[in-house]
Amino acid sequence: MLEFFQSIDIIVLLTLVLSVGLVLAFEFVNGFHDTANAVATVIYTKSLKPRLAVFLSGIFNFLGVLLGGLGVAYAIVNLLPMDLLANANSTKGLVMVVSLLVAALIWNLGTWYFGIPASSSHTLIGSILGVGLANALLTDHSLVDGVNWDKALGVFESLLFSPFIGAGLAGLLLLLLLRFLPKSYIHKTPYQRHVLDKKKKPPFWPRFWLVTSAMGMSYAHGQNDGQKGIGLVMLVLFSVVPAQFVLNLNSSVFEIEQTRVAAQQMVSYYEANQKVLDELYPKSDHAVSDGLFSCEYSEMRQHSEKLISLLNGIDTYDRLSTDERWAVRNEVMCLASIAKTLESQDALPESYRKSYKAIGKDLTKTTEYAPFWVIVAVALALGMGTMIGWKRVVDTVGGKIGKKDMTYAQGMSAQIVSGIAIASASHFGFPVSTTHILSSSVAGTMIANKSGLQKSTVKNILLAWILTLPVSTGLAFGLYFLGTWLFVS
Repeated sequence: MLEFFQSIDIIVLLTLVLSVGLVLAFEFVNGFHDTANAVATVIYTKSLKPRLAVFLSGIFNFLGVLLGGLGVAYAIVNLLPMDLLANANSTKGLVMVVSLLVAALIWNLGTWYFGIPASSSHTLIGSILGVGLANALLTDHSLVDGVNWDKALGVFESLLFSPFIGAGLAGLLLLLLLRFLPKSYIHKTPYQRHVLDKKKKPPFWPRFWLVTSAMGMSYAHGQNDGQKGIGLVMLVLFSVVPAQFVLNLNSSVFEIEQTRVAAQQMVSYYEANQKVLDELYPKSDHAVSDGLFSCEYSEMRQHSEKLISLLNGIDTYDRLSTDERWAVRNEVMCLASIAKTLESQDALPESYRKSYKAIGKDLTKTTEYAPFWVIVAVALALGMGTMIGWKRVVDTVGGKIGKKDMTYAQGMSAQIVSGIAIASASHFGFPVSTTHILSSSVAGTMIANKSGLQKSTVKNILLAWILTLPVSTGLAFGLYFLGTWLFVS
């Protein structure tokens, strides 16, 4: 690693440090912006002192990033269209990353300043859409081609439905507690506990579950949101120093061979289903600009054969030139995207659809990776960010959503459901919003408890939810246009 930094040009090194620093700044802001949600109920119910709660939350966020895998990281990266990802090894790629990050930071800091629980995930995805749409206009492509809409729709669905699922399940869990433990102390508020029982701390079991679920939610947040930072750092590395990072240079002979065999299987399956595939995906008349990578379903065989040719006789990626490494990555991304679509194509036999899922995983063995130092850097940024700036959002989530004070049972229900929902989404590689899930879960418990909602707070949260996507999209769109005009044109 040190040899790499010693050999790199000073201008490239400065660009790399500043760009990675911008990503880490985003994760730092994400820490105190989003993670405040994870400790809101545990602080509000006085289960832990604020400083201890945010410190422990920071530790569990760190562990979540460190151990959480990369499914969400590349789900975010792959929202960008193939032609933009395939040509990220340029100033244009760097402008892309800087534009979407600055746009996301502006909105995140603005909503945090006013104490409004807004989603960093929602913001980042809006920024990615803005960059993709701006790139489509600048390259004379249709706006339909500006974003990987197949993947975007899956992300939209997870962002849209997860808050409703959180509200429903949290409300249901509270109703069950009210039904089977109607007179339990868990239905008291911290104020009632202090004034009536003359005790400052909550009872043991509510406190245990509140603290445990808060730390679990912090871990889940690190798994989900931390991975987004990892994906963005990898985009920076692809753009600035592609020779070192566009492929995992530590890939084993077996992993490289898996990639080559997967490409051969794509050829075999194409031949076995050629008639059906040619009818489903006829050759496009869309003109491709010079120098841009084209990924057409009708050219599946050509892409597969090119990848096979590039990897023939290769036992280490060190033997490939920078251009050849980029070519391998582009062909892998293209074929993996095609395989992902075909695995859900009902016109194909079920046995082939199942095989495409396995092929997709084999294809990306050596491209969807992250060096350990990247994971640690993002984990540290998110964990440190967690430990400051939490108070504004905690006050909103803990005391301003419902008309009445939150009970221990409500805090437990909202926290447990949120942690499980976010962890499940991370496991399946779905980007979701910590903010949306917890805020809606708290609201669900307030409705179930007939506490009522504070209309002004709910209105602000809904307004932020509605505005986040168009505002972040517009900001990134404008910044990318400006950056391209200043540095690329």
